[in-house]
Amino acid sequence: MRSAATDWPATPPRRATCWPRRASPRSLGIGAVFLSERFNVKDAGVLAGAAAAATERIGIATAATNHNTRHPLVTATMASTLHRLSEGRYAFGLGRGFDLLFDVMGLPRVTGAQMRDAIGIYRRLWHGEAFGHTGPAGEYPYLSQGADLDEDVPVLMMAIGERSLRLAGQVADGVVLHTFLTDETLARSVATIRAAAEQAGRDPAAVRVWSVLATVDDDIAEEARLRKAGRPARDLPPGVRRGAGPRQRLVPGGPGALSRAPARAGLPGRLRRDRHRRGDSPGCARRRCPRTGSRRPRPGRPGSARAGSRTRLDAGADSVVLHGATPAELAGVVRAWGEVRDPARDALPANPGWVRR
Repeated sequence: MRSAATDWPATPPRRATCWPRRASPRSLGIGAVFLSERFNVKDAGVLAGAAAAATERIGIATAATNHNTRHPLVTATMASTLHRLSEGRYAFGLGRGFDLLFDVMGLPRVTGAQMRDAIGIYRRLWHGEAFGHTGPAGEYPYLSQGADLDEDVPVLMMAIGERSLRLAGQVADGVVLHTFLTDETLARSVATIRAAAEQAGRDPAAVRVWSVLATVDDDIAEEARLRKAGRPARDLPPGVRRGAGPRQRLVPGGPGALSRAPARAGLPGRLRRDRHRRGDSPGCARRRCPRTGSRRPRPGRPGSARAGSRTRLDAGADSVVLHGATPAELAGVVRAWGEVRDPARDALPANPGWVRR
């Protein structure tokens, strides 16, 4: 199964491993882990390094960091180090981030031109070039990681709006799509990515598309289940809602529907998510995740998540990210998926940024 658990344990075990031994991604059969970043205790490089040290075969992806929070040489070094540490299993993931957060941090807002430029800088550094650079991503008199470096680090992009989807198809090796997409929007998003790749002279089939499916199992306690059901809704900040556009159907009533939830009032999106947990209450989870029509988290038996994964693959995605559950909570889902999965998917490489070995 080419899927991923995206939640890190709230309290890591004391021994030098990332997951309890009885519920490790490797023992469960999970193909990759996607590690998010928050400005508290979730540094992307540290988490990916821990995952690489504790595993041998699964893919590891940063999903996602931003190019404007680090000097390009620092970010490129993080990625090349993880690529070597994991023996080629690491994929570097970039996203646009959130304008309100960058405003309060005193950082420039991210544009598509900057992302394209930054990706070009990273790739030149990974292949041993030494150069000065002036472009949308910044002005740098001299950049180099050393002439002996020659690393093929795949780049993932997180995309939802049509411009981001087209950019991803033009420059990225893989794309991670948002959780709250209907099947129709998912299929249209995949078509946009493939068309942009072809127009850029690339092989459309060489861009690996990941679709995120929020998954909540009935076996966990009700309060925890409702809290988990509300988290993906809280992860749709105002900046993403504005960028979705009329064709990117997310939830009933359009992209603005979630903004009317009382729990969303107050602090800017990511700061509110990271430091204030009032939106985690079961009541807020019920209000934010209407049952009709949206790609809300799928509570229930493992078979419902299995069916959801098949739907995403049928809509054109290459692989599925299971979001909102720990590895232990995904055990039943992975077993259920193993009963129906197409063995041809075993040909997909472990690295989540590549579609061919």
